[in-house]
Amino acid sequence: MSEREAKYKMSISLNVLNHLGLNLYSNTPAVLAEVIANSWDADATEVRVDFDIGGKVIRVSDDGTGMDVDDINEKYLRVGYQKREVDGNTTPDGRKPMGRKGIGKLSLFSIANSISVYTKKEETEGEAFRLDANKIKKAIQTEGSSSSDSSSAEQYEPELIDFAQEIDGQGTIIEIRDLKKVRLTAASVNGLRKKIARRFGLIADRENFKIIIDGQKVTFADRDYFHKAQFLYQYGDYDYSQHCNNLEENGKQNTRFARQGNFDTQGNLDSQGKYSITGWIAVAKKSSDLDDGPDNEDNLNKITILVRNKVAQEDILQEFRLGGMITKYLFGEIHADFLDSDDPNLEDCATSSRQRIKEDDPRYKALKSFVDSELRNIWKDTNKLKDRKGINVACELHPKIRKWFDSLSGDHKSAAKKLFGKINQLPIDVPDEKRRIFISSILAFESLKLRSLLHRLEDLTVENLPALETVFIQLDDLEASSYYNIVKQRIEVINKLTNLVDDDAREKALQKHLYNHLWLLDPSWERATSTARMETQIKNIIKEVDRSNDYEKYRVDIYYTTTGSKHVVVELKRTNRKLATSDLYNQLDKYRSQILKLLRKAGKDEPLEFICVIGEELQDWSDPEGKVTSEKILQALNARVVLYEQLIQNALEQYKDYLDNAKDVGITYQLIQSIDQDDVDEMNPASD
Repeated sequence: MSEREAKYKMSISLNVLNHLGLNLYSNTPAVLAEVIANSWDADATEVRVDFDIGGKVIRVSDDGTGMDVDDINEKYLRVGYQKREVDGNTTPDGRKPMGRKGIGKLSLFSIANSISVYTKKEETEGEAFRLDANKIKKAIQTEGSSSSDSSSAEQYEPELIDFAQEIDGQGTIIEIRDLKKVRLTAASVNGLRKKIARRFGLIADRENFKIIIDGQKVTFADRDYFHKAQFLYQYGDYDYSQHCNNLEENGKQNTRFARQGNFDTQGNLDSQGKYSITGWIAVAKKSSDLDDGPDNEDNLNKITILVRNKVAQEDILQEFRLGGMITKYLFGEIHADFLDSDDPNLEDCATSSRQRIKEDDPRYKALKSFVDSELRNIWKDTNKLKDRKGINVACELHPKIRKWFDSLSGDHKSAAKKLFGKINQLPIDVPDEKRRIFISSILAFESLKLRSLLHRLEDLTVENLPALETVFIQLDDLEASSYYNIVKQRIEVINKLTNLVDDDAREKALQKHLYNHLWLLDPSWERATSTARMETQIKNIIKEVDRSNDYEKYRVDIYYTTTGSKHVVVELKRTNRKLATSDLYNQLDKYRSQILKLLRKAGKDEPLEFICVIGEELQDWSDPEGKVTSEKILQALNARVVLYEQLIQNALEQYKDYLDNAKDVGITYQLIQSIDQDDVDEMNPASD
């Protein structure tokens, strides 16, 4: 044993380590925050965090008081060291220490296996040692398998290393090596700057304490989230709004709210209350604004609790389920130093992991009650603001909405304001989706408005007959607007079918869409109806007819429906099967006789029509007069053939004609048509 080793007997208790574990913290920013907090407690004016990406090393250095061998043995390596009881409630420079139990240094083992410490107290030569997580774990296992009276395994002795660092005057350097699950890249280092800035309070902008990451000072602006605030609630004297450049104004109503930060033990606001908080809570414009980083790895939708300017609990917002949407828009930071009192009669209310507050502590319960009350106030306030702002949001989506709104008066205008306000509170961030909801709400609003006018017709007299004309004009306008929406939905179905170039995919799509959208076959079939029992019976007849000739291999499916004054059987043929008119005629003739018997037996004498949807032209259509002859032959059975492509094209032309020739009936129709013009142009290539 060397003279130095004999003089400096450094040791750390394994019993405490085994109890606490070597994985106190779950993420790198939290671990580095503990090291930075130790620098604060050491009265450092500067702490530097440098990353050697190639060497996979993190180096934290400060100009704090440093340590001599006694400090190392009695304080740093002594887990559970009661810093405040021994050293007092303030540092020599008058700071309130962040540390309390002396276990923060163990957090380093959460991200690395090797920790080298170089430290120098003023007027000493400096000390250096290395802690090895793998050796500590091995020693713990040895201790567990040894007899209870064995003292040799009760201590882990760190490895003494050369003091191979330059420390000017005093300070400490910690090198973190053999990283676990930590990927050092330029992007991750930049992200760490932001996350570390968020883990500390206002000390990041103090002149007497600088956090420097890879040569650049961390500032309040590095938090990179205040620009997301739409409304701001702040507590205490510090004006956080100076960092928020996107706060909205609502007329004379300022969206910065100064709030009372004192409350009693029940969480009730009280200027003389026992507890006091500072900080802020912000409301984002869109919930998606709170998604932060790739894969939303650092969701901002939380309210962090800080104690003595350092994160004590990542999120208190998750404790509340108010049943409304407001919580999806919130983020904030609450400073609650009363949770870490110097009063020796009060228990430490932090959990052993140092990442949460004990839920059963009366102080935490009071804080939760206060936050619950504040969230409800914020919900109420912001709802009022969004109600007022709703009409502006709606009218910004399209000028025709403003024209529609200005056409209203009296109670109708007041009701529209409330409606738009409620829509504006929905957590919908995509403008097109919100626009659609506004449009649907306008149609619903007009429908309800018309219903109220129809009720008034009961009191119609000769003197107010002109009111009848108003009702009919609005009715025409509403019907035109509603049908316009129907056309848009049908165009969407046609687009889906048009984009399917694969025959098999098209067959499946037609199976899915055709029966529920019979207007593809005939635009007059708006409300075709059927009965499951009759359809089953007809399908059974067709299967019985086809049993002997293997004809089913040509078919995808069969549907039966009634529309107008006739019965319709729709047969979908496989796209890759080519048939002759004679084959089709013979088969349909067999179906026809049997189906007519069934219908007559059921007392249904209406005409029967067959429609065959095919992928390829019939074989005999290749002759010059073949198609005309084929159509005449099939007409005898009241049957017709439609190609998949023809079916889709016909439907497209029908609705294109409607859009081209529709008249501007009224303001509601004009509104719907104008807003959807881009979609109309997409279906009308001639206008390009």
